[in-house]
Amino acid sequence: MVSKKAAPGIFYLPGGKPDAGEEVLETLAREFEEELGVRPLEPKFLADVEAVAALEGVPMRMTVFEARLSGHPTPAAELAHMRWVSGHEAGLDLAPALRDHVLPLLRRRGVLAA
Repeated sequence: MVSKKAAPGIFYLPGGKPDAGEEVLETLAREFEEELGVRPLEPKFLADVEAVAALEGVPMRMTVFEARLSGHPTPAAELAHMRWVSGHEAGLDLAPALRDHVLPLLRRRGVLAA
């Protein structure tokens, strides 16, 4: 989970919008390199999530993948902080897509504790 510099209290998943003509997996690789300095290894599609964007307050669609990482992630670009969370931490302000869709999906899959 990462915190954007513009809103350091809200935590997101790393990612972003595709560049013109860019395929989904190309976007995934570019965003992870830009934001975390790592590459996703063997990415596996998990879900398409539709929710309201935390900062903009507009509808958005997010494609979620599961992957191992090529190394140790370090926040870069517009990321202020990074930490691993379960979603149960007190006072944690999560983006709605994360809180309402991604974390429940990961719990159902047994990746996170219920």
